[in-house]
Amino acid sequence: MLQHKIFSNRWLLAAVLLVLPLVLQNFGNAWVRIADMSLLYVLLALGLNIVVGYAGLLDLGYVAFFAVGAYLFGLLASPHLTEVFPWIAQMFPDGLHLSLWLVLPLAAGLAGLFGVLLGAPTLKLRGDYLAIVTLGFGEIIRVFLNNLDHPVNITNGPKGLGQIDAVSVFGHPLSKRLDLGFIELPSVTLYYYLFLTLVVVSVVVCHRLEYSRIGRAWMAIREDEIAAKAMGLNTRNLKLMAFGMGATFGGVSGAMFAAFQGFVSPESFSLMESVMIVAMVVLGGLGHLPGVILGAVLLAALPEVLRYVAGPLQAMTDGRLDAAILRQLLIALAMVIIMLWRPRGLWPTPEHGKNLNPQGGAR
Repeated sequence: MLQHKIFSNRWLLAAVLLVLPLVLQNFGNAWVRIADMSLLYVLLALGLNIVVGYAGLLDLGYVAFFAVGAYLFGLLASPHLTEVFPWIAQMFPDGLHLSLWLVLPLAAGLAGLFGVLLGAPTLKLRGDYLAIVTLGFGEIIRVFLNNLDHPVNITNGPKGLGQIDAVSVFGHPLSKRLDLGFIELPSVTLYYYLFLTLVVVSVVVCHRLEYSRIGRAWMAIREDEIAAKAMGLNTRNLKLMAFGMGATFGGVSGAMFAAFQGFVSPESFSLMESVMIVAMVVLGGLGHLPGVILGAVLLAALPEVLRYVAGPLQAMTDGRLDAAILRQLLIALAMVIIMLWRPRGLWPTPEHGKNLNPQGGAR
């Protein structure tokens, strides 16, 4: 009976997720776009959860891997390189427009390589020191992207990369509407289904990792690294694997972001983005997949939804309050209230603390 109930709930959730964009597009494509961005942040949060939630390594520079994937797709699917380098234009007279499905494994691999490069010099660091180093790594990547427009223009500097190709699925570009006869699906709805597919695949991968030997080894390192090393675990390789595996999710999400936006610039990969992604994992519930997804959806959608609240509040004060600042204030208040109300996250893992009895003593 319990198993039947679980499966019925899964089918109900699947039906809701499939119908959601069709309902939202009746209120305007802006609401579907909010759902699209929420799914992208879910991908990022799932990747960071491997590093922070499973392995217990505080990473404040995770947005760097997001930037690597986005810029890789932006360079390989836009006319920028052919305009800057004549020899590339000779090799590709029609322009360098690689398919996303070719760039996606490259983005995952390159981001994973950057993750390993970040993890290698930080193996002996813990806590605040690790957070500072990873924060610096994220800022270094952003500064590089901002300044690699001279002497050779690779990233186009603060101007960013534009004219990025849209994703094509079965020969149909997702930037165009799809007419099914009985219903017409706009571009944002088509991207929603693509992102939803990637999220489902990522959740399955993360779930399998969590209950694998590697996942349990990560959790042993998170709880007590010295004890894990004493039990014979190769903590060095496991940490590098966590950094690399988490970074691949960021690379894939970045490539999708570039294809969805059609434009990328260094401003999209600021420190605040890293902080928000960490907050999604922490507020949702460290190491618990449903909690991480819930936290990502809430914190990704909340700033956009609060636009409709900040506007009227600004009008009530005759414009004396800036709507953007007011929106950030409301987000901060919501986060503080959540942490006071649920200090372990909105949906913490049920295994946390199960070795203690209700009276507080050990079993």
